[in-house]
Amino acid sequence: MAGISNSDFLNKVIPYGFDVATLGGYSLDTPTIEASKKIVERGRKEFDFPLDEIFSHIENEVDSVKEVHNDVKVSANVRATTPQPIIEIGKIRNLDIVEINCHCRQEEIMSVGCGQEMLKRPDFENFISEVVDNVGCEVSVKIRANIDGVDTLEVAKQVENAGADYLHVDAMKKGVFDADYNTVKKICDNTEIKVIGNNSLNCEDNIKKMIETGVYGFSMARAVISGNLNFNISQF
Repeated sequence: MAGISNSDFLNKVIPYGFDVATLGGYSLDTPTIEASKKIVERGRKEFDFPLDEIFSHIENEVDSVKEVHNDVKVSANVRATTPQPIIEIGKIRNLDIVEINCHCRQEEIMSVGCGQEMLKRPDFENFISEVVDNVGCEVSVKIRANIDGVDTLEVAKQVENAGADYLHVDAMKKGVFDADYNTVKKICDNTEIKVIGNNSLNCEDNIKKMIETGVYGFSMARAVISGNLNFNISQF
């Protein structure tokens, strides 16, 4: 969650039972940084760092988590209009996973072709592949499901073909206040990539339903913001 998921936040919530912690999302190039500034101006939380500071900032944030939780994998969710800035982040010494943000639905981010608009790029698979081939860590791609004009299963197959290690699915469906478990199951049944299920995982029943789809793992963030999560996720 942009503007929230920093090292301080992660160090507080990891003890709930997380074995992977994701920083970000972060904007890495001029178009996405300018978009982030506009989001901040309208009052929404967002990470806003200048181009000459963002890379060292992420490196320091990764180290801040590792110093406290060395046994936890650290991921950074990032967005850029070209692969190169993402590749540079993927070379950070202690970073375990670089996650390409293809899920943000803020208008400012989409207007520069990033976030969920990435899923419509004709060179989408090549973009992912270029990152995979040039980083020193694992690669995750976070997508939003059920985007108009986008075949979610086809996108999943493209991510797999590109060689990414994980497909992180925000299983959102318009008009439904729960995850789209059917779409996640369809992806799991038709690909071999490690799928991470996300969306509305705020209780034990929903986590059980997500696990039943065949996912490799699940993610949550909003459910732990209050600091009152009333069950131990490590049991799943």
